[in-house]
Amino acid sequence: MVRGSGARPSPLIRERMSAMRVPFFRPAAALAVGVLVVVGSLAACTSAPEPPTPEPVAAALAAGLTSGDLNAVVFDGATPAAATDSVRNAVGALSSITRTVTVESVTRAADDANSATAKLRWTWNLTGADGAWAYSVDAKLARAADQSWHVAWSPTLVEPKLTATERLALERRQAARGSILGANGEVLVGLKDVYRVGIDKGRISADQAQISATALATLMGTDATAYAKTVAASGPAQFVPAITLRIDDPRIAGKTAAVQAIPGGAAMPGQAMLAPTATFARALLGTVGPATAELVSKSGGRIVAGDTSGLSGLQLRYDLPLSGQPGVVVLAKGTDSGGAASSRTLFTKAPVPGVSLTTTLDRTAQDAAEQVLTGAPGVASLVAIRPSTGEIVAVANSPATNGQAVATTGQAAPGSTFKIVTSLALLRAGLTPESPMSCTDTVTVDGRVFKNYDAYPASKLGQLPLRLALANSCNTAFISQRGTVSQDDLADAAAALGIGVAYDTGYSGFVGSIPRDATQTEHGASMIGQGRVTASALTMAIVMATIVHGSTLLPRLVDRPAATSPAPGGDADQSGSAAEGATATAAATAAATVAATDSPAPKISPAPTAPPAPAKPLTPEEAQALQGMLRGVVAEGSAKALAGIAEGAKTGTAEFDAAGVTKAHAWMIAFRGDLAVAVYVADGVSGSQTAGPLVSAFLQAYAG
Repeated sequence: MVRGSGARPSPLIRERMSAMRVPFFRPAAALAVGVLVVVGSLAACTSAPEPPTPEPVAAALAAGLTSGDLNAVVFDGATPAAATDSVRNAVGALSSITRTVTVESVTRAADDANSATAKLRWTWNLTGADGAWAYSVDAKLARAADQSWHVAWSPTLVEPKLTATERLALERRQAARGSILGANGEVLVGLKDVYRVGIDKGRISADQAQISATALATLMGTDATAYAKTVAASGPAQFVPAITLRIDDPRIAGKTAAVQAIPGGAAMPGQAMLAPTATFARALLGTVGPATAELVSKSGGRIVAGDTSGLSGLQLRYDLPLSGQPGVVVLAKGTDSGGAASSRTLFTKAPVPGVSLTTTLDRTAQDAAEQVLTGAPGVASLVAIRPSTGEIVAVANSPATNGQAVATTGQAAPGSTFKIVTSLALLRAGLTPESPMSCTDTVTVDGRVFKNYDAYPASKLGQLPLRLALANSCNTAFISQRGTVSQDDLADAAAALGIGVAYDTGYSGFVGSIPRDATQTEHGASMIGQGRVTASALTMAIVMATIVHGSTLLPRLVDRPAATSPAPGGDADQSGSAAEGATATAAATAAATVAATDSPAPKISPAPTAPPAPAKPLTPEEAQALQGMLRGVVAEGSAKALAGIAEGAKTGTAEFDAAGVTKAHAWMIAFRGDLAVAVYVADGVSGSQTAGPLVSAFLQAYAG
């Protein structure tokens, strides 16, 4: 045999090689074929893919029911679009309520591999976490010929017993509103029996409605034009209230027949949250009525159209705790097999009554103050405080204020009542009540001539001790000391007496303002409480109460509940306090910063709920000296008319120009025992002639 010749081995040799099991060389092609055979054998051993499970379809169904879009789900008995429409219709009035649908479990049928049941959990956030409505529904799943899982459509996917004719409905039940209490827990604002007088449009034609509205408004003494417009804009079958009156109000007592004689007229008995009288502390306590569109839009869903809400004053600021938490009832409304209307209650959450708001107002003091101001000349206000505790016992406004909170938010020059502050600054500069001062007819400051009030007695000119300059209210004497105390000294003395400090009073309140920077003329005016110095009756009552108390005083009106509600605009209330003014200014600055830089606005810190400690607090010795000087004003000064009625007092007359005519703000502040009172009259003759008699009448009517 010759190697490489290509000759095949002889049969004998091949037989021997096979017997010896000696392998022989195979060409590469043959090896490749062998590999293919092996691979094919492995492929033949791999199992078929598992059929889909029902869990993903259950998850898609839960997601679709949550979002309201079921287009990702295949249904038996409905198209995805039809199922989406059906859910939207079934949800009905609850469409705006946040809901979540989750998968609790998916169970395969024991005797049918092509059937399964998904248990879904619905959760509706009706009134917060405590008001969640939760329940479970069963979804039937089936596997089709193509191995995909389908959902059997049924209205019960929305609610376990829902029928094709039913829709979910939501009824809101308002909670009983909390009362407003006064001193000793007396109810100042609570439920009273009333008549709601109005036009029932469902009983008359549209043409008759406006005629009846005009007639009813005229009978009730309200704005006929405005009411007629309201009636015209209301629904065709709506009861449109014109006014709510206590049952003993002379406008309705004995006149219900006259109301009902007007076509569509009705006097419907009911209850409403009311004060003892229609005017009782109205500007302070505020009013309650149908929520405005603004309140609804700014409430974040807490208030809805048709709710009753606080509209002003304390009722608005503390609406959240006063109004409580509304209750809800979920119904399934539809038609029965006979076509009659049907209704099923599915869920009920009882309302949580509001909590009462406690104030320090004394019913007797408030009644006395309002009675006194009934005959006040024009715009006038009165505030009374108990110095021992800081309790504000009366806050009253005259009828001419037209419901404005002038007593607590008014801003006017305090005039000579501010000389108490100037006196404190002079005492701190080293003067004593006996230190001499020069009282002249006039004094000139940087070209401006200042004079005394018109009726200033000539016998009280010349050299006077500080106590008599205060008692007789000599303007020129105090202005002559402008070099003794700086504007900062005045501001420090004012802060020691409660003026111009920024804090959240808890109600609509302005606690005064005095600038720390001033020109020579402004400084001279500040010495006598004019120029840029402003105050309210509340401010000056705090000053007098602080002096009687003998140290820094925290005036109290409201025992604040834990939760309060912001009013429109984001402020705690719509007031003009120093704290609120500062906050509003900061907010405006923040908004301007955002507009200019597109950067986030700085966070505004809320004002403290108590006045910060003054840099130079009032000392007992200073308080005692001021008390003695104020007693002198009654004994031998401009408040002699209060002798035997008040222990100490200070008059104030702040002149101002009104279209070329000189007018005056009239002030009187006084104390007797544990009572401090301030009266302000916007347009008066003088403090002694205009405000003095009002203080006298109040102190005689209210023993304290």
